[in-house]
Parts: sequence; C-alpha cells; structure tokens
Amino acid sequence: MPKYQSQEFLFRRIKELLPPDTPMVDSVASILHITSDSAYRRIRGETPIVLDEARELCNYFNLSLDQVLNAQNGSTLFENVRVNTHNYAYDVYLRGILKQLKHINSANHKEIIYRTKDMPLFHNFYFEPLVAFRYFFWMKTIIQHPDFRGKDFTLNCVTREIIDLSQEISRLYNNIPSIEIWNTECINAAISQIEFYKDLRYFAAASDIKLVYESLEETLVHLKSQVENGSKFMPGESQDMKKNNFTFFYNRVVLGDNTIMISTDDTKTVILNYDGLNYMSTRDITFCNDCYEDLQNLIKRSTIISESSEKQRHVFFGIMLNKISDRKKSL
Repeated sequence: MPKYQSQEFLFRRIKELLPPDTPMVDSVASILHITSDSAYRRIRGETPIVLDEARELCNYFNLSLDQVLNAQNGSTLFENVRVNTHNYAYDVYLRGILKQLKHINSANHKEIIYRTKDMPLFHNFYFEPLVAFRYFFWMKTIIQHPDFRGKDFTLNCVTREIIDLSQEISRLYNNIPSIEIWNTECINAAISQIEFYKDLRYFAAASDIKLVYESLEETLVHLKSQVENGSKFMPGESQDMKKNNFTFFYNRVVLGDNTIMISTDDTKTVILNYDGLNYMSTRDITFCNDCYEDLQNLIKRSTIISESSEKQRHVFFGIMLNKISDRKKSL
C-alpha cells in the first residue's frame, strides 16, 4: 500500500461530507486544534496524522476508522443508511440524496452504472401523481410511519417541498452520464404496489387509481423517449440538452438486484439498495473493482437499445406498457 493512502482516503471522504462552501482546512484545524498550516500539511500528505487524530476526525464526521485504515481481513466494510421509523423526515432523506448527487456532479469524470430490479428512484419523480403515490406508499407501508396509520391515499398527501426536492433529484441525475441495465420485470413492483392499495381500498377516490397508473404510463413513455435519444431530460426539456449521456441495456439473462456503481475521478463507490429506501455503500477498492467487472460482464450479455435497435426497444417498452394497459382495463 502506498504511504499515507489511508490518510488520502480519509481527507477525500471528509471533502465529500463538507458543504461545498466550507474550507476543509478550517474544519480540520478546528477539530484537531492545530494551526491552518499544520492542517494543510496533513491534507496534502506531507505530515502523517497520528491514530488519535484519525479517530477524532472519524468520530466528528461519523466515519468508520476500520474502513479508513482499509483493514485487510477479507471483509468489506459498508456505511449503512437505514431509515429510522420513529424520528424520520422524508425531506431529510431526499436532501441526503441531493447532496450525494451534487458531489458526483462536481467531479470532472463521472458515471453511474445502475443495475436494477425495480424502476430506479430517479425515474419516479417526473410526474406528480406518481411522486405522491411513492411518498405515501413508502411512508405508510415500508416505513410504517405512525402519522400514516388509518390514512388513505390522496393526491394532495405530499407537500410542494417534497415534489420540488424529488424533481430536483431527477434533474441532477440527468446531468450525470449513466448506464442502466433493465429487464421487463422492473415495472412489476410498482404495479403490485398500486394493486395492493386498490385491493385494500387505500385509495380515497377510485379516480386516483387511474391517475397513478396514467402517471406510471407517462413515466415509461418519457423513459422510452430518453432511451431513443440516448439522453436524459425532464418532461418538457429539449432532447438535445444532454446528448449522449444515457446508455440503456435490456438484460434477459439475470434478474439481479438494485446495484449502483458510481465512478468519480479516481474513486469508485458501490451502493446496494435494500428494503425500499435503505441502502449501504462502500468504497472498498477490491469490492468495487470486482463489482465493476461483474457489471461489465452483464453488459456484454445484454442488448443495447438506446439510440439503435429500434425493434427491440419497441418490444421491450411494449411489454411493460401492456402490463399497465391491462391493469387500467380492469379498473
């Protein structure tokens, strides 16, 4: 291991966690009670930090010292973001995602590879009825927030702030070049959730069921347009704003999991989504490199349907849109 590699990793993580307008040298100097010049020398790697200093910084920024030291014991260390069902604010969760996306966007080189078994979070926020349904479903059924007990779904259950934060997440994601790997089963979870609420009579008005399904349908139509153009854009935006930043693969081989590989400059991060909104992330070099290789192998066994392959693109989206159409007919 190169000298001070752990130290370089620590300060890179601290930079990611600090607000963009906060100088890292000032924060480090304040936490360690040293001069700005001494902080600079540690940040640049000219002076090694001692174990007590590393522990102070890790405690302050809620980092794992084991991960910083890159313990070589055959294990992989993850940072876990798990929703607290008792003291949970959905807007705080969204702001956390916004912060991560802003950091990714600040990198010179950036790319996201998203292998999904469900419709990715970023595609849930284009149209307000679907934003409202996702918010209500996550709060009532996944998180089981006490404020939602006994309540039925209505389109006005979500605040303007939540809608704006959700759509800002999609806008920021659209700025990042990305590869998505889907199969035709990815829409099933969304349909099952709507049907589950319909069967339990959790919709306050029957007309809202149709509006949510139409919103899901519009989402897929919009996604198809993005795939066709090879670019990500919000509804109503020009298709040429971010040309050539979206590659879409149709995978018929593996129904995988929700895995997000983020590459920024010289750093790889893997995020594993589980239980709805919860996720774990790691920057473990070996794990991330292995995951990247696995994703590349899956891509080789998948069919690219962005920009080219019009016939297969039509078949792929036709299968998913027909699933929604069949449900709408049964209302």
